[in-house]
Amino acid sequence: MSSALTDLFRYPIVQAPMAGGVSVPRLAAAVSEAGGLGFLAGGYKTADGVYQEIKQLRGLTGRPFGVNLFMPQPEYADPAAVAVYAHQLAGEAAWYDTELGDPESGRDDGYEAKLAVLLDNPVPVVSFHFGCPAPEVLQALSRAGTRTVVTATTVDEALAVQRAGADAVLVQGVEAGGHQGTHRDIPEVDGAGIGLLSLLAQVRESVHLPIVAAGGIMRGSQIAAVLAAGASAAQLGTAFLATHESGAHAVHKEALTNPLFVRTELTRAFSGRPARGLVNRFLREHGPYAPAAYPEIHHLTSPLRKAAAKAGDPQGMALWAGQGHRMARELPAGQLVEVLAAELEATMTALSSFPAGGAAR
Repeated sequence: MSSALTDLFRYPIVQAPMAGGVSVPRLAAAVSEAGGLGFLAGGYKTADGVYQEIKQLRGLTGRPFGVNLFMPQPEYADPAAVAVYAHQLAGEAAWYDTELGDPESGRDDGYEAKLAVLLDNPVPVVSFHFGCPAPEVLQALSRAGTRTVVTATTVDEALAVQRAGADAVLVQGVEAGGHQGTHRDIPEVDGAGIGLLSLLAQVRESVHLPIVAAGGIMRGSQIAAVLAAGASAAQLGTAFLATHESGAHAVHKEALTNPLFVRTELTRAFSGRPARGLVNRFLREHGPYAPAAYPEIHHLTSPLRKAAAKAGDPQGMALWAGQGHRMARELPAGQLVEVLAAELEATMTALSSFPAGGAAR
């Protein structure tokens, strides 16, 4: 395995930075303490909020960790389409006795201010979602002693990450829960995402960066599979969403293994950008009509999602989850890292018993 990242942690296990209150300091600390790489999610927080979480995390662990940032989004949303969708959601607002959010609440997620925090208070790793930073940004972080990772969902995106000078690329398969980290949001290619193993093989043959693989990984045997396919580490999100330290709402955690929720879909219903979640009433009713408008739709539906969570109603919540959600285990995060590491070791041991060029005897 490449040492560009893996010399920072004992096991090739990265906890995904899940925004929206899931990847809290206690979760990241538990993962890092157990030998994985814990991550804070900088998305949807203020710059001071990110600083305070970093400070809190450093009080919980002295081990390496990462912080994730969302890239600013270009202005291409159709205001008329957003207005039509807001009209369609009027019934939801009445049902949950709340107002719709302001779709013009901000586009850049405080990107520059958060970068300033990370340059003034360097952390071991910074990753980026929804695009690739400018080479100067990656160089500045490198000078500060920070290693950088950028999400890619296609070979072309991975090549862009390599050209920009990142230390590693996060290859995200279509199986992944939450938002697809595409560099450009192109509605015409909705549903055309590539599965992780196929994408990983293509990227491995096209770029020379270390790869972190993400998408539907829930077991140590799957970690072994992506390592064998050329990844240096695996990133798991849904697997850690169900852990004791996760900040996910209890209703969200329960829904992962609830027989009522049998499948996931990519949808724009909650945010205006493709994201994979458990199929519930809101997704079924509004997904077909949601426009390509991120973060406008995210801001618009935010009060609805909060009201549904407060009411304990999973049918109105954004239940982000990967395709392996039924395999979630409700364990302490540190114990989950240990279990995954043991499963990985057992798989590697079993594979080593196969003689080269022949079947096991």
